[in-house]
Parts: sequence; C-alpha cells; structure tokens
Amino acid sequence: MLTTTSLRVVGPAELPEALRVLRREPVNNAFVTARVLASGLDPWRLGGEMWGWYRDGRLESLCYNGANLVPLCAGPEAVRAFAERARRQGRRCSSLVGPAGPTRALWAALEPSWGPAREVRASQPLMVADRMPDQVVPDPLVRRVAKTEMDLVLPACVAMFTEEVGVSPLAGDGGLVYQARVAELVGTGRSFARIEGGRVVFKAEIGAATPEACQIQGVWVAPERRGEGLSETGMAAVLAYALRDVSPLVSLYVNDYNAPARATYRRVGFREIGTFTSVLF
Repeated sequence: MLTTTSLRVVGPAELPEALRVLRREPVNNAFVTARVLASGLDPWRLGGEMWGWYRDGRLESLCYNGANLVPLCAGPEAVRAFAERARRQGRRCSSLVGPAGPTRALWAALEPSWGPAREVRASQPLMVADRMPDQVVPDPLVRRVAKTEMDLVLPACVAMFTEEVGVSPLAGDGGLVYQARVAELVGTGRSFARIEGGRVVFKAEIGAATPEACQIQGVWVAPERRGEGLSETGMAAVLAYALRDVSPLVSLYVNDYNAPARATYRRVGFREIGTFTSVLF
C-alpha cells in the first residue's frame, strides 16, 4: 500500500492534533508545549511557525520555527523534510535545540548551507526529578521575586545569560525582548532568588510549564559566593515550588562539561533520562 507524506504549516484549527503529538514526549517538548498552550498555533501569537509532517494525512511530527528551530517527535523522514524546508527558507533562528538525535541530524543536513555555527553543544544531559531530595534542605531564603524587584534580578539574569551563551542578551534590540521575558517570568511567579543586601546571590526560573512537566532554567550563583553550597539548597527550594505549584515532573538540561552543576543536580535528586543538543549562531 502506497504511503504518502507531506509537510506544511500547522493551522490553528489543528491544535488538538498538535497537542497529541507534543504530549507523546512531555519532557522533551515542554518548552514548545508551554508556548502552544499559552498562544495556540497562530504564528503571530506563537512567535513562529509550527511545521507539521504528515503521513497519510495524519500529523506525526512537528518542528517549531521561531527564535529557535526545534524538531519534535521527529524521525529520519520528518527531519529530512524539515531540513529541506529550512534550507529553502534560509536561517532565521538564533539556535537549533532539542533532543540530540533529531537535532544533530537536522544540523548535519543544514550545516553545508547554514554553517559554520558559533558553537555546537552536542551533548547536554536532560535530567528530571519527581520528588524532593532526602539529604538537601531547601534554602528558606529562596523565594519568588516580587514585581517590584525587576531592577534587582535583571542584572543577575543578564550575567547568567552572557556567561552561559557567550553573548549579551542586551545586544541587537537593546535587550527589549529579553527584558520582556524576564518580566513575564517575574510577573507569573516563576522567578526565584535569594537576595541579600539588595543583591541577588542565587537565582533560577521555571521557564516552561505544562500540566505534565516543567523546566528549570537560568540557574546562577554570584561568582564571589560560589562554593558555599547555595546552588544545592537553592535548587532544592526551587524544586519544592515547582513540584508543589506547577508540575509533577521537573526537568532541566545542562552542558556535559559542567561537572559541578551535574553533580549538584544529582545531589538534589535529578536523574539523567536523555540528551539534548544545541547549535548556537
């Protein structure tokens, strides 16, 4: 029996079908699922197009094409189709990111026309936790950042981003998009920090949240306070908020070469369940 495949932009009316695909891998897809739940599939509200790969008319795989290019539940045929469309369109994203297998395959197909990348982080362990640790006591001074404290948390966010990504989030548009994102996280109660003397010494955010899973991001300790254990107790505090108020499964991904961070997350109860890849431009 002949099988037919096709690729096109997924329309707003196909939201139930898109969510069916996204929920096949709730941890891998948490970032995009959260955006879809909040904004639907209209490209203007979503901040990008959602490409769909169909087999015999049934939606099987997705690829979010916005500030990031993210393959979702994508096998080899879907990845080839997504790569061809992305190649014809030209690069508009600042990174490729997602589960290692399809993301590496997508980059292999795109590198001849899109390369070179500024950096390829091929192996980023994906970690999850579903319970509080037995041995680490949450820091009682880590709390939600108040809306009136944006001026305190923003410098820490900029420092974290610059240290992690290698470029300042204030470049280009002067940081308007980045500041809006930080303000959104603060306003929705998903930004957490320990503040001493009017200065952030630890911070982290719950960047993506769905009923099935959420994702912690932006973990940072002030350089002069590193080595004091603030990351362990701070992460335990954020994990407690996430499990109680957001989702039953909490995830994050980390660079494989960041051995201290990986050890900290393991002590707080996170375990590795997969690998992400990021390609940065």
